[in-house]
Amino acid sequence: MSGGRPVGPARDVPRARVRAQADLRALAQAGAYLLPSLVVFCVFVFYPLVRNLELSLYETTPFGGLGLFTGAGNYAQLLGSPAFLNSLRVTFLFALYTVPAGIALGLPLALLANRRIRGIVVYRTAYSFTIAVSIAAAALIWHWLLDPNVGILDYLLTLVHLPKVGWLTDPRWALPAVAATTVWKDLGFNVVVLLAALQGVPDELVEAARIDGAGQWGVFRSVVVPAISPALFFVGVVSTIGVVQSFGQIHILTQGGPLDSTNVIVYSIYRNAFFNFRFGLAAAQAMILFVLVLVLTGLQFAVFERWVTYQ
Repeated sequence: MSGGRPVGPARDVPRARVRAQADLRALAQAGAYLLPSLVVFCVFVFYPLVRNLELSLYETTPFGGLGLFTGAGNYAQLLGSPAFLNSLRVTFLFALYTVPAGIALGLPLALLANRRIRGIVVYRTAYSFTIAVSIAAAALIWHWLLDPNVGILDYLLTLVHLPKVGWLTDPRWALPAVAATTVWKDLGFNVVVLLAALQGVPDELVEAARIDGAGQWGVFRSVVVPAISPALFFVGVVSTIGVVQSFGQIHILTQGGPLDSTNVIVYSIYRNAFFNFRFGLAAAQAMILFVLVLVLTGLQFAVFERWVTYQ
């Protein structure tokens, strides 16, 4: 005791208690702010996920009720099904056709949109307006363009004396045609994200590189690409997740055909659930899709994030 006041550990106890109470109040306040979002996630994400997992372990009635418990039976049936394995293959090809092409087209368009010239706002609007176009509208536009009778693409082929192509009826061309529709629809999003990243590149770095003797390609490779690498990585991850879940354009353009050449896993889920009324099997496919998205995202983080430069 010194002057009737405790010192040492005895005095630290009230302070620790006060800090603990303050931390609890801060945690409760943060929880109150997060509660609406947590409720939405629980109702629309976590609960459906758990119910879907339960449904995948059963054979179901035609109305979706739980029937015979099969455990991993639905998963074993899918992994041994040539049709399901084909849908996985088509899904991978679809992502391979779409994601790199979207980035490869979006980056040069964003570079052009980043130039300081008169009327550039009109150009930026023209290449970003597809954000406002629904996938149904985009699919209908491309259905008209690819139509073998009135489509403009086949008309252009006839002008140069080339045979018409069954863009949506030939198994060799159907998947690339649907991929082209998807690339066009997502191009506006890619351009906007990459343009925002380009406008954030410090002018000082660009000027310093030019003073050091770097040309246009050197500046782009050594300064611009590292600076926008987080945006490139973001576009790649988000585009992959979106493409793997594509449905609308496939349903409108090809309905999974011809000869299952565009029957991606999401469309296979739709057919099993609402045509074959095998809801347990469709739920098992949805769980496999969930795992597939997780694996693809994890691989992208493991492989490509090492080249991302965070400032």
